[in-house]
Amino acid sequence: MVRELLRRIGEGDPAGIAEMYAVRVDWKLDWPEAEHGRRTGTPWIRHRSTRADAADHFRELAEHHAAGEAATEIERILVDGGDAVVLGEIRQTVRSTGRAYRARFALHLTVEDGLVTRHHVYEDSLAVARAFGTQD
Repeated sequence: MVRELLRRIGEGDPAGIAEMYAVRVDWKLDWPEAEHGRRTGTPWIRHRSTRADAADHFRELAEHHAAGEAATEIERILVDGGDAVVLGEIRQTVRSTGRAYRARFALHLTVEDGLVTRHHVYEDSLAVARAFGTQD
C-alpha cells in the first residue's frame, strides 16, 4: 500500500493520490504554525483534514515547483503494523525563484482498512523556505 502511494506521488496525479486517503485524514506538516500557508509563498504547507485536501496539497505543490526538475530518493520504508515511516530526500526547483533545494524528510503514515488515515511530514523546512526566498 505504501509503495503504491509513493508510486502515485511520483507520477504526480493528485486525484489518483487522493484515492489512497480516507475521507477524514490526520494531516500535519512539521513547520512553525506562523509560517504555514500563502503568507510565506508555500500555500501547500498547512494542516489538512480530508481526502479532497490531499488532492489540493499535491496540486499546489506542483503549481509552485518547476515541472521535470524534481526527484525523490527513498532510503528506507519501516513498517510496524498499520504504521509506516518513509525516510528520504526530495529535490525540487522553485518555479518563482528558480532556486533548487534538497530537503531530507520523514513521512509517518498510518493505514487503516486500506486507506491512509495519518500523514505527518517532518522535513527540512529551512531549506524549502530559503529556496522560496522567505529566509536567509
